[in-house]
Amino acid sequence: MSTIKETNFNFKNQTAFYRGKVRDVYTIANDYLVMVASDRISAFDVVLPRAIPYKGQVLNQIASKFLKATADILPNWVVSVPDPNVTIGKSCEPFKVEMVIRGYVSGHLWRTYRDGGRELCGEVLPEGLKENDKLPEPIITPTTKAAVGHDMDISRAEIISQGIVSEEDYTQLEKYAKALFQRGTEIAAERGLILVDTKYEFGKRDGIIYLIDEIHTPDSSRYFYADGYEERQQNGEPQKQLSKEFVRQWLIENGFQGKEGQEVPEMTDTIVNSISERYIELFEHITGDKFEYPENGDVLDRVERNVSEELAKL
Repeated sequence: MSTIKETNFNFKNQTAFYRGKVRDVYTIANDYLVMVASDRISAFDVVLPRAIPYKGQVLNQIASKFLKATADILPNWVVSVPDPNVTIGKSCEPFKVEMVIRGYVSGHLWRTYRDGGRELCGEVLPEGLKENDKLPEPIITPTTKAAVGHDMDISRAEIISQGIVSEEDYTQLEKYAKALFQRGTEIAAERGLILVDTKYEFGKRDGIIYLIDEIHTPDSSRYFYADGYEERQQNGEPQKQLSKEFVRQWLIENGFQGKEGQEVPEMTDTIVNSISERYIELFEHITGDKFEYPENGDVLDRVERNVSEELAKL
């Protein structure tokens, strides 16, 4: 199976290139972005050595579906999706915060609470909560967007006082994040899922706020299965998750958590193919659509051809 581990295209009017952990991003005439969702996979802030077949297509197509499903809430950056692995969109000036929104006491929020913290990013938490309990209301726990290293928790007051985002814009970002989370929650419920937490990124162009990047994918969101949620909570059992947590668990079981001196365990064909199959399952469960395998042939040639044809129309 052909995978996209990295790309090195040179498109017409290309002015910049950036390689993230998972995406390769090409700037066209400083006006459009070509975002290629590669098949790279990261965990514990480390890009793993082998690419996962169809992973990029899964993420790109889930994001595309949910961006369309939320376009009535606010405009988004997407112009077209010319290839299963590619989105072309408007170049925006990103806000330097990620809007993390949480409806349940899970992940980082739970670890903070378990260790005695009763406040996160200025949000005060009630006593008596258990792991994976539903919060009275969703809370926003923003992070700074770090160019290097880990993103850092930050409060609303700090964001505004430091001039990272104006109060007017930040108030609007909060409203958008809550509306998007509500829509994502409703869509997830239709699929028998609970949207636990997620993150949104926003940018500005010509004075207008746009939703950018991906939304509601298993790489940016945590889902629980709704069936049996209450029973598992009452019994103190772990919740059944739909996320890439299974990859982290496999790494942990094989002695890797991204710490200095640790080596990534061998990624055999069996492991790689099993991760690929899980991502396709995630796609079908989250979207309700049947995964369509792409045409055979050289995947890089396909991407370059499809993107070049689309850019010629812009």
